Amino acid sequence: MNFSKFNMIPPHLEEAMQLMKSGQLKEATNVIQKNLSGTAPASHTDKNPIKDVTPDMSTLEDSSSSKDKNTGTDDVSSKLQDFTDKMKHFKLDLPSVMDISTLRTGVNTHSEPFIPDNAQFLKGNLKSSQGSHDYRLYIPSNYAQAVEDGLRLPLIVMLHGCTQSPEDFAVGTRMNELAEKHHCLIVYPSQPASANPNRCWNWFKPTDQQQGKGEPAWLAALTTSIIEDYAVDSSRVYIAGLSAGAAMAVIMAENYPKMYAGVGVHSGLAYRSATDLPSAMMTMRQGGSAPLKPASNNKFVPMIVFHGDQDHTVSIRNGEQVFEQAKQRLQAQETGLTTHQHKQCSEQNCRSTQLEIRDSKGVSQLEYWKIHGAGHSWAGGNSAGSYTDPKGPDASKEMLRFFFNQ
Repeated sequence: MNFSKFNMIPPHLEEAMQLMKSGQLKEATNVIQKNLSGTAPASHTDKNPIKDVTPDMSTLEDSSSSKDKNTGTDDVSSKLQDFTDKMKHFKLDLPSVMDISTLRTGVNTHSEPFIPDNAQFLKGNLKSSQGSHDYRLYIPSNYAQAVEDGLRLPLIVMLHGCTQSPEDFAVGTRMNELAEKHHCLIVYPSQPASANPNRCWNWFKPTDQQQGKGEPAWLAALTTSIIEDYAVDSSRVYIAGLSAGAAMAVIMAENYPKMYAGVGVHSGLAYRSATDLPSAMMTMRQGGSAPLKPASNNKFVPMIVFHGDQDHTVSIRNGEQVFEQAKQRLQAQETGLTTHQHKQCSEQNCRSTQLEIRDSKGVSQLEYWKIHGAGHSWAGGNSAGSYTDPKGPDASKEMLRFFFNQ
């Protein structure tokens, strides 16, 4: 279904709301479950406060099932209000499908992160042929000394997910803290609501999948501007993102392979896996339908991929396709590759499985981290930010380890 011409509630949510109004709470729950992921999400028993874009349907179902035990008007009204309150925490990471401002979790996505002495978190605006866009730039506290010593620092471009802001993304990923430790600059481009009502990067539009056009052109211009205006080592520029931001990071690596030395993809989608809204919605749910081969013979950009195997917003099939697409390009350009598999386990369970491909020198060129039991959230993130899972592995640390080992 194409909702691109207008902002409205998709039919399945409209149906659910009508059922709620008539007191049919269990039926409303079933409608949402069916249309969100095809089956009810696995229930989470962990007590950590994970902020995910997939609602805990098990709690909603428990609440609605009690309707059968008590059918009084007051009781139905109470359960309906309870269900409505829970719905306020329900939001979809769908591109431009609906205005979800009324369904937000209450997280202040513009709260300023802590900035240590002598560090800066600057506000900037870049005007280009693609329009005017805001961004935030983190400059570590040792930057002045590095300039004085004639050093040039790495730069990481961080692309937020839908409904997020640069500030929220900085808090959730803790990238500013890591920038202090590793002495690098971090730039957070901001997608305005004027470009997408939910602040999603438009990864599914053909005009935003090409070099020299749309959002890729602006992001490339911003990257170039930071390189020219600050003491940046142009050979150590990296790009990473979450969800829609991760999909756009893949697009940037595909179209500007000489600009970026590495790409980090968290809960993202393969290059050109969708070309419009209907195909984007389908791809998010079940992955691309056609074999996804590299679109060109451009230079391979080293890539690290993270995806939760309980992601009911962007199916893990997409993470697999990102990996497979990158592997095809790597295998076409490199010989002597070796594949290694690792597991990160505790006494209770294995949290992640990693598939790694190294070049003939033993340097990791492509990594795929399948995070067991995780939803659509940044692994190892700060719970003060949105879409974060405080449990490991720490995606931010692993990304920087991967980038700086190239």
